[in-house]
Amino acid sequence: MSTQPRVPGPGEQLLEQLLAAAHAATPVELPAVVQQFADAYGLDRIDVFLVDLQQRYLMPLSEGPPALAVDTTVAGSAYRAHELRLEELSHGRITIWLPLIDGVERLGVIGATAPGIDGVLLRRCRTLASILAMVITSKRASSDTFARLTRAETMRLPAEMLRAFLPPRTIGNSSVISTAVLEPAYDIGGDAFDHSLTTSTLHVAILDAMGHSLLSGLTTAVAMAGCRNARRAKVELPELVDNVQYALAQWLPEQFCTGILAQLDLAGGVLRWCNCGHPPPLLIRDHRVLDRALERTPQPPLGTPAMLADARWEVHEEALQPGDRVLMYTDGVTELRTGGGAELGLERFTDSIIRATAAGESAPEALRQLIHSILDRQDNQLRDDATLLLLEWLPPGSR
Repeated sequence: MSTQPRVPGPGEQLLEQLLAAAHAATPVELPAVVQQFADAYGLDRIDVFLVDLQQRYLMPLSEGPPALAVDTTVAGSAYRAHELRLEELSHGRITIWLPLIDGVERLGVIGATAPGIDGVLLRRCRTLASILAMVITSKRASSDTFARLTRAETMRLPAEMLRAFLPPRTIGNSSVISTAVLEPAYDIGGDAFDHSLTTSTLHVAILDAMGHSLLSGLTTAVAMAGCRNARRAKVELPELVDNVQYALAQWLPEQFCTGILAQLDLAGGVLRWCNCGHPPPLLIRDHRVLDRALERTPQPPLGTPAMLADARWEVHEEALQPGDRVLMYTDGVTELRTGGGAELGLERFTDSIIRATAAGESAPEALRQLIHSILDRQDNQLRDDATLLLLEWLPPGSR
């Protein structure tokens, strides 16, 4: 029995056209492509916003709309909560705000404005948001447009170099999420983070190089390259640390950096790490920071000449419980000065963590609020780099 070939409906045809046009478009042409979608479905307009480098503002991709504050607008609420938000406008119009998310990384939001939106149109707008997230992610590495759009200041050269090496701010899957922030956003010198996922393991690293200069950034870049080189060769954790150690000794023998290099087993939740002269990680369980839970005796920093004489790196282990979060940080966080001139210190830093995590926010949003609470104490002016990396283990069935 013969069957007639299935003819795509108008919605599918438009989706095919949108995919082809979006992939072929340059970043500056994307707003026009999006507006074609809006016109075809009877929408007044669709606006695309990308979050700025410090996650304080949503910046419009096209000319016309103003920037929107993440903390005080409906669009910002959609970004913070990873969920749809509805905003009623004058003249009987409404705007639905949808987050732009690539995997688990928050990029911004889109706003679709119309007299009314039904279920079919909402599904198509969600599809558009998914397509745009992938397109923006694929194009931002080959264009300066998105980088310019999401910057509020001129970036110094050491920060430019380091940010070229950084992975996405947030990665994850159904079992784990890892998210990080790095300040001062435009003037970092020697701090960096790294994270990567395999089918069985989350790899994370946080690094803090000596000094605050281009050479400090170069030290961190070499350390990150040594870490990735060993990780991709599937070596064990001590050999990975050795690879970083020898890379620094060979190429930058006068430089060193502190760091934590860690691996989380996704199935069993066992965290394994080496502490190379760095502040110990903090374990957060049930919205409480467990006192000294992950404190171990640190070993010398990476690049220290004395460590080249057949030293063995000690690997620490801790079994996490579902829902546990582990926070790693650089000493620029606890050593920053408050308004009265005193150091923030670990105790007040811990209090800030508890406040940021107690509201039940997602890990990326909790970390965003935490770094902003620290920056606001300093009027957004830091004298040293401050880097935070937060991982959360939440295996399937435990949510």
